[in-house]
Amino acid sequence: MRSSGVLMPVTSLPSPWGVGTMGAEARAFVDFLARSGMAVWQVLPIVPTSYGDSPYQSFSTYAGNPYLIDLDDLATEGLLRRDEYAQLAWGDDLGRVDYGALHRLRFGVLRHAVGRLERLMPIELDAFCAREAAWLDDYALFMALKDAHGGASWTTWEDDLRLRRAGALDRAREELAGEVDFWKGVQCLFFRQWARLREHAAAHGVQIMGDVPFYVALDSADVWSHPEQFQLDDDLRPREIAGVPPDGFSAIGQLWGNPLFAWDRMKADGYEWWCSRVAFQLRLYDILRIDHFRGFDSYFAIPASAVTAADGHWRKGPGIELFRVLEDKVGRCRIVAEDLGYLTDSVRQLLADSGYPGMRVLEFAFDTRDGTGAEYLPFAYPANSVAYVGTHDNDTALGWLETAPVADARLAREYLHLDAAEGEGWGMMRGIWASAADLAVVQMQDLLGLGSEARLNTPSTLGGANWCWRALPGFASEALAERVRHQLAIYHRLPNGAGASASRPVSKEK
Repeated sequence: MRSSGVLMPVTSLPSPWGVGTMGAEARAFVDFLARSGMAVWQVLPIVPTSYGDSPYQSFSTYAGNPYLIDLDDLATEGLLRRDEYAQLAWGDDLGRVDYGALHRLRFGVLRHAVGRLERLMPIELDAFCAREAAWLDDYALFMALKDAHGGASWTTWEDDLRLRRAGALDRAREELAGEVDFWKGVQCLFFRQWARLREHAAAHGVQIMGDVPFYVALDSADVWSHPEQFQLDDDLRPREIAGVPPDGFSAIGQLWGNPLFAWDRMKADGYEWWCSRVAFQLRLYDILRIDHFRGFDSYFAIPASAVTAADGHWRKGPGIELFRVLEDKVGRCRIVAEDLGYLTDSVRQLLADSGYPGMRVLEFAFDTRDGTGAEYLPFAYPANSVAYVGTHDNDTALGWLETAPVADARLAREYLHLDAAEGEGWGMMRGIWASAADLAVVQMQDLLGLGSEARLNTPSTLGGANWCWRALPGFASEALAERVRHQLAIYHRLPNGAGASASRPVSKEK
């Protein structure tokens, strides 16, 4: 069935406490999506962020981001007092996330909440810790040790801890027991709120599409606790690291720095690491987008000492075998394959063999800097695909029209019959809504008519405005919901499959 969705990071929701959270504003956004006729809320990874604040470089592939825990909901439950957080300086700009303020203040507030959780809900906390022990025990110890080492990467810890010698780990668990319990409590708070949000979305007919990074960060509990799953030397240092060659985003390629997977060892144990990871994510989401899907076909390996990605080379990945094992162990998964970037015939064949929908980005159809072209024009979208004007790595529609080469923007305006009176961004969104793609996803910034100032991420750059954009209070208005619903009806993308005759004024009932 044809459907539509909105790409909106949880961090980008309004909140007076520095960052978007899983609380009232998230539930109100779900309500807005339902009134608009949108069936899917696509989020970015909800994992803890590390250096650079990117959700694609995390301390854990399993843990939830503590910043997303809603403080007002904790206060309503009696786990916080409002005076413990309401007077703190969470940042001066409601339109930007201040990650520095979050890092300084959030964990102190959460310590109050975890203390009350331990006293008031010990049975629920114990049950959570037992249920999630397979990843939680290592993660909580990792974070306690990281704090004890001043935040330093585990690769710099003393050998007994870096190499996970049993005696050293036992001593650390005993000495840092209080801190380990704190990090477990934070995760319990997170997943209690995520479950509540997921239930609210399901009750309103909105599915959540999650996002799983292909790689994991070197400085993560995943690599520290399972070094055998990665291409590391005898001293647990990577010889080569991940990245991509030069492309439309970067003339020198992208040097990501992630350790590479030890695919031979993963194959030998039946890809258990990947099966566990995907199974866990499917507990959290209705649909799962896997980033950098082409890495399963072949991956780019770069010497660890390299300054740029220019000296990298391609190596063969696991191919379709991994997905056959995954389907056998986990079941048929609702996966969206991020098949963008440098593609080969073998990548296209892998996508076809998997049966997963790939992605089509409208901006790529016109942008000569990317060298993509006709396959990204709407007439070429297969039904089994997900269409975007742009993803979180692209500029907004209006930003792209302003910054693209003049001839490229002119062609887009002519091809799509863009109209300034309607709003040129709306014309670009209509381009993907009208396509044959089963699912069309637009960025919230485009619905709001924002330019490059609202761009979420610029690949190959660190810091700056990346990952900081936030919508202002009142952004999800009734008028906007009605306008969106009317457009989706025209293009037969309402949840019931109805056409333009189903377009109607939006009820103001909650």
